[in-house]
Amino acid sequence: MQVKTKLTAEEFFGIYPEESRIELIEGEVYEMPAPSVNHQRVLFYLSRSIHEHLSASKVKGEVFIAPVDVVFSEEIVLQPDIVYLSDLSKVKDRIYGVPDLVVEVASPSTLKRDITDKMKIYEKYGVKEYWIVFPSEKTILVYQLTENGYELFSSAIEKGKVRSKILEGFEINLEEVFGGL
Repeated sequence: MQVKTKLTAEEFFGIYPEESRIELIEGEVYEMPAPSVNHQRVLFYLSRSIHEHLSASKVKGEVFIAPVDVVFSEEIVLQPDIVYLSDLSKVKDRIYGVPDLVVEVASPSTLKRDITDKMKIYEKYGVKEYWIVFPSEKTILVYQLTENGYELFSSAIEKGKVRSKILEGFEINLEEVFGGL
């Protein structure tokens, strides 16, 4: 008798409560530890800044923060730190489909998954813009999806600004993001 080791999204949601910090990648379950205080500070600042930009510019869409399930396929359910969607028809009890922009705030426990596994998934499914934030290094990298895959669009270390291609006119000063760290 063969024991099933991989789960579908439907099986995954039937087993794990909604509040769980758990992701499904290629049918395998990955638990995520609670984020650090610095992680949460950066997450709050970035999500609030994006929300304020959306409100001020009248850009269509909404920003969501983790934990929120984004169902990419039957075998992939991720909880990005920040998700921006212009198409709100994808929002049900979870987000079903591909966001326009995803932000991951990297921590030592998630670093490999954020810069390899998740980046490949976001690229494969067509997330137009992917931000990776490194609080310890006070660095933000912004990748834009092109016909050749992700290419670095904007970046800064410790000082300066990064900008978004998807959210026209949105830029953020690193000294403000990391000022309290």
